This record gives sequence, structure tokens and C-alpha cells, in this order.
Amino acid sequence: MADTKKKGVFSKISSFFRASVGEIKKITWPTAAQTTKNFGIVVLVILVAGLFIYGLDRGLYALLNLVMSTGTQ
Repeated sequence: MADTKKKGVFSKISSFFRASVGEIKKITWPTAAQTTKNFGIVVLVILVAGLFIYGLDRGLYALLNLVMSTGTQ
């Protein structure tokens, strides 16, 4: 008969943490220069998107005022 022993709870927990440490060692962290560059890109994209939405909002508001003012005459 084959010996099929079940792993204990503590053995499973230990195995999980050993695998986790192995995966953490594989992580490559960005340099400070890369982080600064990525931060600048994110800020620029947010500003461009904000300006676009602001322009769209103002344009549609002006169009709505134009429609509302010509409809009452």
C-alpha cells in the first residue's frame, strides 16, 4: 500500500511562506529615475485629460445656452 501522508497545517503554512519569499526575491524594483519619469507622465496625462474634459464641458455648456436662448425668441 502506498504511503500517502497528508501535510499538516503548519507544514502548509511553512511551504506557503517559503514560496512567497521566493517570489518576492524575483521582483525588480524601478529606479528613482524611472519612478520620477513615470510620475511625470502620469501627471501630464491627468492634466491633458482634465483640460480636455474642461473644454468639452465649457463647449457643451455654451452650446446649451445657445440652444436655450434661440428657443425663447
